[in-house]
Amino acid sequence: MTSFLLRRLALALVTLFLVVTIAFVLGRATGEPAALLLPDNATADDVAEFNRALGFDRPLIVQYLATVGGVFIGDFGDSYRLRESALGLVLERLPATFELAIWSFVAGFALALVVALLIQLTGSRLLRSIANWCGALRQSIPDFFFGLLLVLVFSVLLGALPSLGRTSPESLVLPVITLTTGQFVMYLRLLDSALSEQAGLDYVRTAFAQGHRRESILLTQMLPNALLPVLGMAGLNLGGLLGGTVVVEVVFAWPGLGQLLTDAVSQRDFPIVQAGLLFVALMFIVVNTLVDVLVFRIDPRTAAA
Repeated sequence: MTSFLLRRLALALVTLFLVVTIAFVLGRATGEPAALLLPDNATADDVAEFNRALGFDRPLIVQYLATVGGVFIGDFGDSYRLRESALGLVLERLPATFELAIWSFVAGFALALVVALLIQLTGSRLLRSIANWCGALRQSIPDFFFGLLLVLVFSVLLGALPSLGRTSPESLVLPVITLTTGQFVMYLRLLDSALSEQAGLDYVRTAFAQGHRRESILLTQMLPNALLPVLGMAGLNLGGLLGGTVVVEVVFAWPGLGQLLTDAVSQRDFPIVQAGLLFVALMFIVVNTLVDVLVFRIDPRTAAA
């Protein structure tokens, strides 16, 4: 286990270093931010002076070393636009993103698990076809358009749910439905495929021959084995959700990390972009490391992979 964690730690450090480097290179490749931050009537001298004040007149290698050094001590600088600590702004938005991501993940996985278990218990091909068809239909609709349809029906026509912001628990309903239904079919296909594969194995036939009930075999023997290959994909998906669901946050004006990063990128607010991307990468790494540890505890043979 120790060597396993050390390998994961080494990979995490390399990944974070690459994220910082790529964010710096791509950010500088888009140009200097003064032209977007200053008023339209600003002169060329004003733009040059503003860029000089931000340090863009220094050699790139000096700027890069300053960025890496700041990351090392947790100082990403102040937002060019908001004049506040970039790290503080990112940390301020994390709770909203966490709330939306966790609820969406739990609801999507739970819904897929219930449907997959019903398919296995009933053996109904019709139920499998209906579930997969509905899931495929939902996946064919972009998240932003599906979210707008929900707003039109439940907020505009019915007036039952709020459409924008994070003002009450009801504000979660529409964005969570949007994300839950979007990821439902992925989990369903993985779980149904894994359970169907387990159903054909010798230990399941032996359990049936011994007179065990189908429900007992499914829940106590087949399901734990079927969950193992699904956990990796679930971890990747959860990491992506924690990284900020940009489109959904923008549609519902959800004050999360995704919306903050979208605004920062469009305005070349590099301190926020660098701080946000680093936290996205860090959350992705932490979640997937925890999933790897869980899988390793369940089946130590996976450490060799």
